[in-house]
Amino acid sequence: MKEVNFNQNQLDEGYEVLRSISHDLRLRIISLINDLEVVNVNEIYKTLNLEQSITSQHLKVLRDSNIVVTKRDGKRIFYSLNHDKISQVNSAIKSFDELTKARKIAKSNSSDKQ
Repeated sequence: MKEVNFNQNQLDEGYEVLRSISHDLRLRIISLINDLEVVNVNEIYKTLNLEQSITSQHLKVLRDSNIVVTKRDGKRIFYSLNHDKISQVNSAIKSFDELTKARKIAKSNSSDKQ
């Protein structure tokens, strides 16, 4: 069976990314940005009926985890999804799931032989 080695920095980064997207309100923000592709913070809080300060706090978490990217146009900041980062997260989750399933099958097979 393949040995699994963990890199603490990668685990920490993965934890932060998963934590950032596992919040209901942030998922709503991500969904809205996905639907509109590029959106200003004002559109986000007005569309989702949120306070501007709460919206900004959640966007900061998403920026810090690199889930969203920003582009400034004068005083306005526009948000879009970082599709590369989201693809990396999806791939990592899928790989982990496949590894977990393979380990369960191998463990089951070794138990059947005993």
